[in-house]
Amino acid sequence: MIGGGFIGSELAASLTATGRKVTMVFPEPGVAWRVLPASLSGFVTDYYREQGVDVLTEETVVSADARSVTTGSGRTLEADVVVAGLGIEPSTELADAAGIAVDNGIVVDELGQVEGSQDVFAAGDVASFPVPALGRRFRVEHEDHAKTHGKIVGANMAGAGMPYHHLPFFYSDMFERGYEAVGEVDSRLATVERWEVPNREGVVAYVDESRRPRGFLFWNVWDKIERGRELIRAGEPIDSVLLV
Repeated sequence: MIGGGFIGSELAASLTATGRKVTMVFPEPGVAWRVLPASLSGFVTDYYREQGVDVLTEETVVSADARSVTTGSGRTLEADVVVAGLGIEPSTELADAAGIAVDNGIVVDELGQVEGSQDVFAAGDVASFPVPALGRRFRVEHEDHAKTHGKIVGANMAGAGMPYHHLPFFYSDMFERGYEAVGEVDSRLATVERWEVPNREGVVAYVDESRRPRGFLFWNVWDKIERGRELIRAGEPIDSVLLV
């Protein structure tokens, strides 16, 4: 398994659970490093190893084919199957050729409409859309956004005029652990954390320099997405007492 993000970690757990021997190879220091706080990523990496996954961190891939991977350190890993879970790049060639604005995706407004056109729209993984609650644009590659954005933009193509102010959530399962998350969940941000059981059940708020929440990770905590959305939209400084 090349990659330690969403696809890599989920497939590694699923394949191991069916009795397959899995090796993960990725350049980051830990599993889901770009999403999870460093300490939690370290815990998850050790947890995967306990489950029998051979996790090769901080390791690059210089070549790969259907049955083997050669790493940057010179190791050759033989396998029955090689899977690369590396994320996507949006297909914007048509938009580029048509002179439509592109910035990590096709740039659209709150209706899903491209600038300067009344009859061109983009939705889902390919769209760079505004999020007023966070004051910036996002491009999201997860199920909730694809379904919700597609439905609203489709309605807008028929003249509905419905602004997309939805804060998409995403989720992942990692063996017996799992999480739901909403907003800007980026390990480079500072965090405010509240743990019922350290690294096993708790809430992580990703905050700006004023401790205002940008996103929430609910680790083995469920049905709190709406609460997270409320706190993000409120835009007030947060402390651990509010993380319930």
